[in-house]
Amino acid sequence: MTDAAWQDVADRARRLEEEQEFSGILRATRGDEVLYESCHGMANRADGIPVTRATRFATASLSKMFTAVGVLDAVGRGELRLDAPVVTVLPSDRRPSTLRDDVTVHHLLSHTSGIADYFEEDPDLPGHRETFDDIWAQIPNYTVRDYSALLPVFADLPPVCPPGTAYHYSNAGYLLLGLVLQEVSGLPFTEAVTTRVLEPAGMRDSGYLAFDEVHPDVAQGYLPPLRPGGPWRTNIYSVHPVGGGDGGAMVTAPDVETFLRAVQQGGVWRGVTPEDVLTVRATVSERWAVGYGVEIRHDGVWGKDGGDPGVAAVSRYRPETDTTVVMLANVDWDTVEGIEDVTNALIDAAVPEGAASTSQR
Repeated sequence: MTDAAWQDVADRARRLEEEQEFSGILRATRGDEVLYESCHGMANRADGIPVTRATRFATASLSKMFTAVGVLDAVGRGELRLDAPVVTVLPSDRRPSTLRDDVTVHHLLSHTSGIADYFEEDPDLPGHRETFDDIWAQIPNYTVRDYSALLPVFADLPPVCPPGTAYHYSNAGYLLLGLVLQEVSGLPFTEAVTTRVLEPAGMRDSGYLAFDEVHPDVAQGYLPPLRPGGPWRTNIYSVHPVGGGDGGAMVTAPDVETFLRAVQQGGVWRGVTPEDVLTVRATVSERWAVGYGVEIRHDGVWGKDGGDPGVAAVSRYRPETDTTVVMLANVDWDTVEGIEDVTNALIDAAVPEGAASTSQR
């Protein structure tokens, strides 16, 4: 970590803000030391409210980590077993009709369930969709507050493979985990994760905030203008109105760091150990594998990323040096194409591994 590397990150971020209207926060820490931090653009463009360290951003799939820990905490409380068939936990009206009897909670956590996804990116598989708008043409997004509302989108699709035979990233799997946690805890999903996962970790500024609720320090997600010179648009019609099992918590960058360290250090949640979360469960590529809710680089650096319309998020943690990397933005990867480059520069500076690149989102 050289001064030149940090300067390169700063220069790239400044240019990204000036040339592509990037808005977000970049931050890296080692223990109590802040190695790098820069805030860019507006949390609210209409009112001219800038991004600060206290700004809360939506996270998309980054918060699958929170769901996984919530499920593991339920296991530690004796409410659930990892080898439990999901059909024995969820009633028939809150699970896909095509869910096999041998799909377990473990399979959902490790993306090895083989169930069809509600937003499948592979055009050769059931459930393929080009954009989220395809979903909202079927189900109005504002109705998705309990995520069982999304079941009709994928409930009748055939599995893509038998459970335990292959890694297949699945938003639908984590949607079901959210319903599982709600079922066994007796609490709404958002309350279960907030009270059982976020608060015990010390994430005092984070939670599951609905778009139609008024809260301070919340970044509005933005989409590009529809015409040259036109106004930026909000993402309120493009994503779920409140987070669920497959993503959507709103967090600050320091709170993400707090969570990463809580997972690595252990002793925070009932019966949840670092090994529970960070043991490799399936191989993704030569460089990446998955644990429960996290992605693990071949050199032991781990974290989780996210992307939605108007949302981009990255987290990394290197255990041996207690180093964190967090990028949160209220614009998305496609709208501001340079986000990946500046994030990779930050990763290379803080947790280098040759030619680093962001993981699957």
